[in-house]
This record gives sequence, C-alpha cells and structure tokens, in this order.
Amino acid sequence: MFCRRVLGVKGPAYVPNFKKAFQHFCIHTGGRGVIDKMENTLSLTPDEVEPSRATLYRWGNTSSSSVWYELAFIEKKGRIRAGQRVWQIGFGSGFKCNSAVWEALPAAERIGFPHLDTQPWDERPQSANSTKA
Repeated sequence: MFCRRVLGVKGPAYVPNFKKAFQHFCIHTGGRGVIDKMENTLSLTPDEVEPSRATLYRWGNTSSSSVWYELAFIEKKGRIRAGQRVWQIGFGSGFKCNSAVWEALPAAERIGFPHLDTQPWDERPQSANSTKA
C-alpha cells in the first residue's frame, strides 16, 4: 500500500509465500468471509483451511480462541509431525491482528494426566473426573 500511494508503484501487492515457513494454519473463525479472504490472499488450499472451516461449523465464531480448537483439530487428525510449524492468526476490531508460531515437539508421554487424553474433537469427551471402565 505504501508503494502504491507514496511511490506511485502500480501492480498487485506483494504477498510472501507463507507455506515456505509454516506447514499448518489456524485462522481466526470470524466468519466464512474471513476464512475465504485468507485462503485466497495466502493462496492456501482447501485442506489447509479445513481446520478453520470445521471449527466455524462446529462451534461458530468463538473469537480468537478458535485458533486453539483448530490446533486440536490438526492434532486429532494426526496431521502434525515433530518439527512442523503452525501459524495461529487472530483478528480483532479495527486494525488488530495477532499471531503466534508454534513448532511441534516429539510426543511426550502423559502418564498420570488422563485428562490430557481428551480434547474438543473427541466423539465423546470424558470429563477429568470420570474414570475409564
């Protein structure tokens, strides 16, 4: 935008290829239009925005907390591997935009923490207080 307005340079705005830096994307589920625009602008595939669309469908617009549901979706589907990076992008009112980058570590054992074995995408999540039969 600066180049166009101040320097008079014409042409499309430069958008880096973020796929070179990130293997997974968690886009704020502010609505179908937000996801569509991010998909088009960042040249993402339908598979890359599936976590965002599934979260919007199942829970609706949960504000910026949606990125955690999306991360859980990616983990549940077994798509993330050690060393891969996830880009979480959240938007707020006006010009607010925040993001975080996470790098996946090798799976750690969860001995003594059974409540960590359930997550929002489980078919029948169990409460932390329930016991397995």
